[in-house]
This record gives sequence, structure tokens and C-alpha cells, in this order.
Amino acid sequence: MTKESSKITLRETLRIHWRAFQDVRRCCSAASFAVPALHAAFSALSPYVTVYFSAQIINELAGQRRAGVLWPLVALTLGISALLTFLTGALYRWREVLYAKYPFQENRLFTEKLLSMDFSQLDRTETHDLLAQIRQSENWMSWGLKQVFYGCEKLVQSAMGILGAAALTVTLFTLPVPETAGTLAFLNHPVFLLFLAAVLLLATWAGPAFRTKAEKYITRLSEEARFGNRLFQFFGYVSMEQRRGMDCRMYNQQTICRHYDRFSPFGIHGTFAVYARGPMGFWAALSSCVSAVLTGIIYVFVCLKAWAGAFGVGSVTQYVSSVTALTRNLSLLLETLGKLKSNVPFLRTVYEFLDIPNEMYQGSLTTEKRSDRQYQVEFRDVSFRYPGTDRWALRHVTLSFQIGSRMAMVGENGSGKTTFIKLLCRLYDPQEGQILLNGIDIRKYRYHDYMELFSVVFQDFQLLSQPLGANVAGSAKYDADRVRQALTDAGFGDRLAKMPDGLDTMLYREFAEDGVDVSGGEAQKIAIARALYKDAPFMILDEPTAALDPVAEAEIYSRFNEIAGDRTSVYISHRLSSCKFCDLITVFHDGRVVQQGSHEELLADKSGKYYELWSAQAQYYTTPDISQ
Repeated sequence: MTKESSKITLRETLRIHWRAFQDVRRCCSAASFAVPALHAAFSALSPYVTVYFSAQIINELAGQRRAGVLWPLVALTLGISALLTFLTGALYRWREVLYAKYPFQENRLFTEKLLSMDFSQLDRTETHDLLAQIRQSENWMSWGLKQVFYGCEKLVQSAMGILGAAALTVTLFTLPVPETAGTLAFLNHPVFLLFLAAVLLLATWAGPAFRTKAEKYITRLSEEARFGNRLFQFFGYVSMEQRRGMDCRMYNQQTICRHYDRFSPFGIHGTFAVYARGPMGFWAALSSCVSAVLTGIIYVFVCLKAWAGAFGVGSVTQYVSSVTALTRNLSLLLETLGKLKSNVPFLRTVYEFLDIPNEMYQGSLTTEKRSDRQYQVEFRDVSFRYPGTDRWALRHVTLSFQIGSRMAMVGENGSGKTTFIKLLCRLYDPQEGQILLNGIDIRKYRYHDYMELFSVVFQDFQLLSQPLGANVAGSAKYDADRVRQALTDAGFGDRLAKMPDGLDTMLYREFAEDGVDVSGGEAQKIAIARALYKDAPFMILDEPTAALDPVAEAEIYSRFNEIAGDRTSVYISHRLSSCKFCDLITVFHDGRVVQQGSHEELLADKSGKYYELWSAQAQYYTTPDISQ
């Protein structure tokens, strides 16, 4: 991070933040930037109004004390101050509401990217690691896109503050000290004024420069901070997770959590504390010292000019406040630019994620909508390996689906069954060979049209904490009769009858106190009902019944066989007995298709892989219990 930071230019800082501004602006309302900017402008200018009118009142009190001048000044001061206070307060409340909404709006940006990217990229650990880094950096110190909001607000605040302070400060340098001031007349000399201006600018630059130098130690530790946050987010909440409750109590897992507490970079002995007591603290303290010295110089100069008779005592307040504010806002401007520069590496990570390219061709042909479901799919010498590995997950697979048939895929873990389904559904494209739909390479079809041909229940399916009917339909609006029929066909009919609110029963309890927790087997039946409701030509069950016992699995598969109708159905299961009813059984081993045939045909080949798998499973059901 340090080497990267040293190469960051002002041009890159402005360029990447301008891009970030445009992206954030796209997912937020116009008010999200306008309101904080207005609040910053009013906050910056309001103090100057009070300072200016207060100076006029004090000058009048120290001078002629005219009631006709004093009372209008007091009334004007109170009126304008009250109005500005009201406007600033209202804008502040509005700003806080918009800031509270921002995380949800920003989340749209990342959600849209996740939903639009190729599944091959979505499936990579590196992709989710990038997103985790972005979230952790933002939660840590608001690095990343959130700094665009803060940066814009601070830039407006500093710019308006500089303009307001300059307007009130200019006369400090133009009003001359009377010649009768004696030795103090040197305050009028141009060389002295240039020297003073140089000292003020140097001090104004040095303060934020030292603070930026201190902040660089924070960004330098970003990797360690992200890791510390990751440890805290996991181990800090282990005991609060319901699904971990039994393990925590049985195995005292809290002792592991306490072990990791000692490695936190945020503790009193952590890396951040070491840096805070060392160089980071030194530069931060030096920045504060420069600010104090600068304020002292301003006081001395203003008081000397007032003593020499250049202006009245009331103007002392005006000039001290305005010059201090001028240097403070110049420092804020430089500080903000320094912070934006420190933010660049974090935005690079954001755009490393948002710029992940979509390389999968989306196709242009429309898939034919056939009422007879006559879709012929063929794998022709297909080979595939996952990104980042040299091992072939599938190798030279040639296979075709018989329309309306029932096909089972069996094999050991890692034999290529699920990979085959991912290629069939075009979640990945093969590196070699072709997959054809009705004789045409599936890559030529429109991606989303092709996906509509498949209903799949994966082994790691997910249900939402939403009403039962919406879970089955995948939508808040649905055909209730079709949903009920799908649930009944999936074997969930009896459980549905006991649901307190029928299809409107909320699953789980994240959003409803009366939500219903379903068992693993019940969840699998709901997932199967979801596949039935979609009513696609191809139905695929990728070991979704793993949580069921063999009898219950065989029952679901046989029922599924009855309701599949003229659809082409594919079953993947480790339990070979559940697939005996299938027209064709395909045996995978080491990424290859090693056998095909009916159950009887494959069992007759005692040298084949299927017989080996069958025999290995059968022994658990046929070996007598020797304990009796």
C-alpha cells in the first residue's frame, strides 16, 4: 500500500473520484449531494455573518454609541443568525436522513454488478474476497465510495469558508497603520506583508501535510485492519448465532474466540497503538502544534495593527476570527485533498471489483417456445476445467438427452456430475467441444432465454425469509393454485395444511416473530416445488434430498417421476437405489462418462464402476448386525 500511495498523483486522485462521484450519483438521488453541499455552505458562511455584525456592534459601542445605529444592527444580527441557524439545522437533519439511506443505495451498485457478472466470475473466491475488502474498508474508516460524499461536502465547506474569510480579511492587509505609529509603521511595508503571507501559507500547508503523513500510517495498515475486522466479525458473534449454539456449548468454542482477541490490531498492544505512540502520533501532534503557532501569529499581527490604530477594537474580533477561519479552511481543503489521495488505493479495489469483465457471449438467437417440449441437447466431446486450476473437471464427454426421458447421473464425489449440470445450464462455457440445443451451439442463444429452459434444485439451494408462496413462485405475485399444486406434488401438502397462514406463512424469523422454521427435509420439498412451479422443459435434481432418509428420497423421486410428465428429467444422487426407475443411468468417474445403461444392464457388468458403487452401498443394508 505504501508503494502504491507514493505513486498517486493529484490527476489520478481527481479522475478516480470523479468517476466514483458519477457512479454514486447514478444510484442516489440528486438531493443526496445537493443537501450536504448546501449544509456545508451554510455551516461555513454562518459564523462570518455573526462575526461581521458583532464587530460592527462593538465598534459602535466603543465609538459614538448611536442608538439609531445599534438597535438595527442588533435586530439584523439576531434575525439573520436565527434564520441561518434554522436553515442549517433543517439541512443537517435532512443530510443525516440521506446519509442513513446511503448504504442501501450504494448496495444497489454492488448488487447490480453481482447480478450482471458472469457466473464463472461470481463463483470465484477472489471476487467475494474483493467485495469483503471493500465492505471492511468502508466499515473501518469509511474508505472507498463513502469518502466521495464526505469529500464533496468538505470541499464545498472549505471553498465557501475560504471565500467568506477572504471577504472579511482583505481589509486587514489594506488598512494601513498611521504614520504616527512610530516603529509599528513597519507593518505597512510590502516586504513584511510578503514575509507574513509566506509564513501563514507555509504554516497553513504544513498542518494538513503533517496530518496527511500521520494518516498514511493508517492506510498502510489497511490490510491488517481488514484482517482484524474479519476476525472480529466472525469470532465476535459466534456465540450469538443460533446454528452454532450447540457446538459452542459442547466444545467450549468461546475459548477459541478469546484466543483471537489477543491478536487484534486495535488493542492497547496492537499495531495501531504502537504507531499512535510512535510516528503516527508524532506527526499528528506536530500538525496540532503548527495550528496553535499559526493562531498565535495571527493574534499578534492583528493586535499589533489595532494597537497602532489601523482599526477599532471591534475589528480585532472580526480579523482574528476571519484570518483563523481562512487558514483553517485552507488547511481543510489541503487535508481533504490529502484524504482523497489516501482514499485512492481503496477506490482502486472498488473498481477492481466493478471492472471485472463479462467474457461470456450472451448470444442473439431466440430459443423456440415449443409446447411439445421437444428440445434435443447434446454434449459433443466436451472438456472443462475451472479457472485457476490445471485439473480437468470433465474430459471428452459425449452425451445426448432423449426427449422426455428420465436420466440419472451417479458417481463418487468430484467425478464431474455437478460440473456437467453447470455446463448444461450454461453457468460456465466449456474450454473444448460443443453443447448443442436442437443442433445449434447453445452459446448462440440469448443467455436468459436459454436459462428459462431449466428448473434446477441444487444440493446447496437457498430459501428466503419470505412467505412460503413467494419462495415457491420466486415472486411476490403468483398463482396461488399452481403454488399449492406444486407443494402437494413435492410431498409438502400435509405440512402446508398445518401452516398457520397457509401460503402467507413467513419462513424463518428474521422478519417475523411468528415465522416458521422448517426442517432440512421440508426445505428440500419446498425447493422441489419451486422447480415444479417454473414448469421448464428440463427438470434437474442435483442431490437436493441429501437430508432425507433413503426411503423418503425414493418416495420423492418416484413421485417426481409421475409428475414430470413429458419433461426431460435429470437426477443426481449418491443413493443408487433411488434411481432404479430411470430410463438411462450415466456413470461418471474422474470427469469422464465410463458407463451408460439401465439399472439392470449396468448391474450385470460386474467389472464396471456401477456394480462397484452398488455393492459398496448394498453392504450397509444387507450385512447382519453382529451385535445381536
